[in-house]
Amino acid sequence: MTRVALAFSGGLDTTVCVPLLEEEWGYDEVVGVTVDVGQPDAEFAEAEETAEALDLEHYVVDAKAEFASQCLESVRANATYQGYPLGTALARPVIAEAILDVARENDCDAVAHGCTGKGNDQLRFEAVWRASDLDVIAPVRELGLTREWEMEYAAEKQLPVEGGNEGVWSIDTNLWSRSIEGGDLEQPGHVPGEEIYDWTRSPSGDSEEVEITFENGYPVAVDGEAMEPIALIEHLNEVAGEYGVGRTDMMEDRMLGLKVRENYEHPAATTLLNAHETLESLVLTKEERDFKRRVDDEWSQKGYEGLVDAPLMEALEGFIDATQTRVTGTVTIRFEGGQARPVGRDSEYAVYDESFASFNTEDVGSITQADATGVAKYHGFQERLAAKVLAEAKGDGTEAVTDGADWSEE
Repeated sequence: MTRVALAFSGGLDTTVCVPLLEEEWGYDEVVGVTVDVGQPDAEFAEAEETAEALDLEHYVVDAKAEFASQCLESVRANATYQGYPLGTALARPVIAEAILDVARENDCDAVAHGCTGKGNDQLRFEAVWRASDLDVIAPVRELGLTREWEMEYAAEKQLPVEGGNEGVWSIDTNLWSRSIEGGDLEQPGHVPGEEIYDWTRSPSGDSEEVEITFENGYPVAVDGEAMEPIALIEHLNEVAGEYGVGRTDMMEDRMLGLKVRENYEHPAATTLLNAHETLESLVLTKEERDFKRRVDDEWSQKGYEGLVDAPLMEALEGFIDATQTRVTGTVTIRFEGGQARPVGRDSEYAVYDESFASFNTEDVGSITQADATGVAKYHGFQERLAAKVLAEAKGDGTEAVTDGADWSEE
């Protein structure tokens, strides 16, 4: 008997994949796998009801803890892609690994997904699966299916597919973010209404402050109350969302080169990323911060591609780990007008001394203000010299200001 494990949501795409895998690929049995990374309860109810109606062997795997851990690793890397926090991208490898585990436990010959050939998710799933010895099948992509064809096929086969927002928008929700695309949102000029949002309210004039505690770069408490990762993320999603924090409307460049219009909600992610970067600015040196931006950018790109287990990631995380040993302290965030704005920060590792920076003190320790005169004279010297040489070459008679440098011996 041949078996295939299918990434199963109970939606249109994965529902039509069940009979297609049996009819077109000849599998004797399809095993549906739904992985919990923080979706709404209604999605699990839909998946279970659909699986029962299809007489599909169905597994639900709880991977929220693994996903929450990955989200907090992304905070340490200040991970964003083209300006928004990674959400779906980080969830896909977690989901793919869970499905692969179920496939192996059930002696499956293959794994399958319902992704199209236009998006990123096919690549993220398959990056994990193709490292195994199982066959990989993508019915929607390989048969070139459209949403219209799937609806007709579902009606013909009397498949248990219900209508709803899936016919208007494509929504993907997890613990870290909620993405909305499709329908009128595919038009770059369309201005979406409030109805597309679920996690965030329209920004108002109200405000609230919270204090976030970090240890070694990981957020561990809010307002002094210690929280586990899942509870902390859920709490900040609720609190920050009330103030309209974490909305993104953008044109995103996918891995295959397509440019798409995307809308996202990510209140907790925005809050934690802003707070973390603020604390880093207090405790890291300029050279560390400058170099870490390059490391963070590489981490974010690999994260977007779903290649979280790439050898490069291990090397990048080695540097990140070294810097995060001092990213311990607190950051006060003010929610106001749709923003999560840092308004205070404190750490025992601060590379800062108030007496040195204050305008009310004369010197910086044993360094006097007069000591800066020589530095000021050298600052910009090469640029002034270049300007003088250029002026002489043009022969325009311009005399460059040299701050006392003697050019007479040239």
